[in-house]
Amino acid sequence: MSRSRINKLVSGACLLTVFAGASSAFADDPVIEVHSDPSCGCCGAWVEHLQDNGFEVAHHKQPDMRSIKIEQGVAPELASCHTAMVEGYVIEGHVPAADIKQLLEQRPDIAGLSVPGMPHGTPGMETGRVDDYAVLSFTRDDRTPEIFREYIH
Repeated sequence: MSRSRINKLVSGACLLTVFAGASSAFADDPVIEVHSDPSCGCCGAWVEHLQDNGFEVAHHKQPDMRSIKIEQGVAPELASCHTAMVEGYVIEGHVPAADIKQLLEQRPDIAGLSVPGMPHGTPGMETGRVDDYAVLSFTRDDRTPEIFREYIH
């Protein structure tokens, strides 16, 4: 067998190994299940923010968001327009992708994260105005939410 033929075979095998490794790495990445009202535009913008930051998203549009929030234990004072689930955590509202990544890396003993309401300047709510806001962590036992991260502008 010629040296150029051997080099081509080795290169091809290395390329296959790289692709196989990449596909198995992608298979391990969590999928964020996002539930939103079909008529909400900012929810779609938040989904794009997640995708732009490397998340795979399954976006479910449904009109009865109240039942999803109740099922996931989201208290009314924590509510926003969309609710998502990822690896056992609830993500409520316009939580930045970086905070979700930190949550998944640290794995604290909480139910999830929330950005209550719809503050201007949060991912998906880029309106030209930027409000200060906090990402809150919450539990299912009705304890007072705690500040996970603050965004002061």
